[in-house]
Amino acid sequence: MQALTDNADNPAKVRQNVTEVVLDYLAVGLDPTVATFCVQSMLPEIAELTTYYLNLVTVARLQRNPTVKEEMRQKDFEVQVPAGFLCYPVSQAADITAFKAHLVPVGEDQKPMIEQTVEIVRSFNRLYGEVLVEPEALIPQLARLPGTDGQSKMGKSLGNAIFLSDPADAVAKKIRGMFTDPKHLRVEDPGTVEGNPVFTYLDAFDPEVEKVQALKEHYQRGGLGDTVVKRRLAEVLEAFLGPIRKRREDYAKDPAEVMRLLKEGTDRARQVTSSTLAQVRKAMHLDYWP
Repeated sequence: MQALTDNADNPAKVRQNVTEVVLDYLAVGLDPTVATFCVQSMLPEIAELTTYYLNLVTVARLQRNPTVKEEMRQKDFEVQVPAGFLCYPVSQAADITAFKAHLVPVGEDQKPMIEQTVEIVRSFNRLYGEVLVEPEALIPQLARLPGTDGQSKMGKSLGNAIFLSDPADAVAKKIRGMFTDPKHLRVEDPGTVEGNPVFTYLDAFDPEVEKVQALKEHYQRGGLGDTVVKRRLAEVLEAFLGPIRKRREDYAKDPAEVMRLLKEGTDRARQVTSSTLAQVRKAMHLDYWP
């Protein structure tokens, strides 16, 4: 439902991306018997919760959400922003509270969404009683990778992302074109590490911490070309992505099994969301019959 807020004219794309995301989850090793995969639009309780929560937040508050403001700028919505897009943080609050999640793993840029959810939970509990759980953001040390073009966010729509499904040659090509230090024009020139995506990726994926530190020091004093550093990153990422890519290809051979796992997860999820909605309705005096 959230993906449709800026893709209403292409729902087929959203449907296909659901499968792609599940393949990514399976490829990186998430166990569907432990982590429940579910389709949001197949959980009508989330849509109903969203409607109730919309009465607990103002338009002005949604417009102040820094994540929404930044995404509106990226998409050039200006004054033509769809109402659904403006309100999707409320839908995210419904996602979180429907499962009574107490920890939500997010990047730093999504922290305002958790803050918005906390505000809604507090308003609801104050008005109707202690029903909803107040969540906390679980932000990793490296909360978000920058785009390969040096922009602060990597995104499929921005064309600056490396995908888990990318073949090795595509990954290598994207790394060769990565943004580095624009002032590092010659090999002998000292280079800047801070804000340099290549080193950010090395910090995230290279297990040889001392080797990365040595590369940084060499780069900073001069005498180390971008090509050498990018070659190291290509080796590191291929070691990381190779096994993931293989698992993804194996799962993709049986799309029916992938959908079966997704349906089973959605059925399990609905048991939880139905229970939460029943408690919400009761608290709001909307439980007209058993």
